[in-house]
Amino acid sequence: MKAIVCKEFGPPSSLVYEDVETGEPSKNQVLVDIHAAGVNFPDTLIIKNEYQFKPPLPFTPGGELAGVVSAVGEGVTEFKIGDEVIGMPGNGAFAEQILISKNQLFKKPTNMDFSTAACFTLTYGTSHYALKDKAQLKEGETVLIMGASGGVGISAIEIAKAMGAKVVAAASSDDKLEVCKQYGADEVINYGGYDLKDRDQIKLFRNDIGKTTGGNGPDVIYDPVGGDFTEPALRSIAWAGRFLVIGFAAGNIPKIPLNLYLVKGCSAVGVFWGAFTMREPENHLANMQQLAQWHEEGKIKAPVTQTFSLENAADALDTILARKATGKIALTTSFYQT
Repeated sequence: MKAIVCKEFGPPSSLVYEDVETGEPSKNQVLVDIHAAGVNFPDTLIIKNEYQFKPPLPFTPGGELAGVVSAVGEGVTEFKIGDEVIGMPGNGAFAEQILISKNQLFKKPTNMDFSTAACFTLTYGTSHYALKDKAQLKEGETVLIMGASGGVGISAIEIAKAMGAKVVAAASSDDKLEVCKQYGADEVINYGGYDLKDRDQIKLFRNDIGKTTGGNGPDVIYDPVGGDFTEPALRSIAWAGRFLVIGFAAGNIPKIPLNLYLVKGCSAVGVFWGAFTMREPENHLANMQQLAQWHEEGKIKAPVTQTFSLENAADALDTILARKATGKIALTTSFYQT
């Protein structure tokens, strides 16, 4: 089979597309023919050895997939050959086939195509866990979503709306904000033109947050970006607000004065979805079932806005690094069918 292989840590251009042996499933394993794989920001970090999980070289990146079961190992009764499945292997999805634990699979909803299913778990799982379990978002509250036009941002918009919240979407261009409106954002903020080295510009950014939240500030801030906008956004949070630490796509980790949490009576909440799925598998499965139901009901669309063939995985990763992605990106293999 063909696979993308990381043989040395580095940029996407260092990845290799080559033949790899698959093998047969052992006890409690399933062999899946991969139709599509989701492409995510953490993939860009893993191949550079900058992520929490550091797989030994060589390895195949890719944390989520959708495909069809082609063989099952001893002890596997939950799946049979021909089942359409979604998988969350952590790594290994940028390939035509994968050997995966049965515990990392669940049945693909019949109303999802393979590319949508492949891009569903990580972003929507993260946002649902963040807003429901960590922020305990309530109907009628306001959520400010930073970096709102990316895959994880769009998922947060849709889930927050499904939970009855008001959504303020912040992104770096008017074009990106138009995408946010398409997926339910009530208010938008273009932060692309602010110079945060200028105090007056910081004040303008905070004023925009105030205007879009009725002067109260957001009850919840969802931040997958980090960087220079984190602190002024936090300074604008409502009393008893919850600041969700999702990631640091901007590249630098902000250092926040602790007194802000005191004077705002607010909390910072870390969101590590990968650890949650392993530590609380039953709650994770319940969350995924809720998301699948919302998709079936049309409450969330889970848009895949770009697809690349497997051999062009480096181009897909570069698109994410250049912040040109709106919605999710999928890789498709020789097995792909809609």
